Amino acid sequence: MKHLLWMLAISIVLILLISLIIKLYARQGKEFTMPQFAVSEGTQGKTVEQAMAANDLDLEFVILDSIYTPGVSAGIILTQDPKGGTMVKKGRKVYVSVAAANAADIIMPELTGLSVRQAVNEIYACGLKVGNLTFVDDPFKNNVKEQRANGRSVYAGQKVAPGTVIDLVVGNGDGSGGVPVPFLIGKNSEQARRDIYALSLNIGREHFNGVRDKASAVVYRQEPDYTGVNKYPFGTAIELWYIDASDADVAKMISDFKVDSSKIIPELPDPETFDDNNDDDIW
Repeated sequence: MKHLLWMLAISIVLILLISLIIKLYARQGKEFTMPQFAVSEGTQGKTVEQAMAANDLDLEFVILDSIYTPGVSAGIILTQDPKGGTMVKKGRKVYVSVAAANAADIIMPELTGLSVRQAVNEIYACGLKVGNLTFVDDPFKNNVKEQRANGRSVYAGQKVAPGTVIDLVVGNGDGSGGVPVPFLIGKNSEQARRDIYALSLNIGREHFNGVRDKASAVVYRQEPDYTGVNKYPFGTAIELWYIDASDADVAKMISDFKVDSSKIIPELPDPETFDDNNDDDIW
């Protein structure tokens, strides 16, 4: 009985000692607030080096990804896990993504042989920009013959920088026919550009006089005007005037335009639904 009591006492002491050691090792009850290192509203973010020097929690930073972000300096932390404000223990690993110095090059897609609408969709989908459409004599109307960047031919598989402007050389068919201009009132610059290019037209001058935010500004005037009746040669340049979206009553602009226009017919089909094999549908 004495030996059993001694064994029980020793076991209890060992259990208490092990629990104490585990508690100390795990720092139970010792949690601290994670600082905010990543870019967020009201803060510019820190580099990993600055974050390491600015904290006393012995945090270990693990870089998971490097992402090019316009307007953010290289090395700045973009995201962090755990997030700032959460409770963590000392020595915790922090997984971060940082801003890259340069954007990764884009592999140029094959555009020759596509319709203008298809080529425009490919260009935007790749993170590139559409430039000028030049029409040349070719039996295949609306067919892309060549793709160019900075005045030179660029071929599928070549690497180009993000945002590169791609110009297209397009077949003019027999040179006959034309296309009505799209209705652009109330649309922002990107939407207007897509609609114009999808109909094998070009962007003319864009007027942003007095506009504070070009990205969200909307079209309040276009030249030529939309009628749905008058047709213009392929490649015709459409001139656009913009106003800040915050200053525009888009519904009223559209309503007023239709009231003042006597030749308005139902709007053209959505360019995304055009049948490339049906000339009547496209033109």
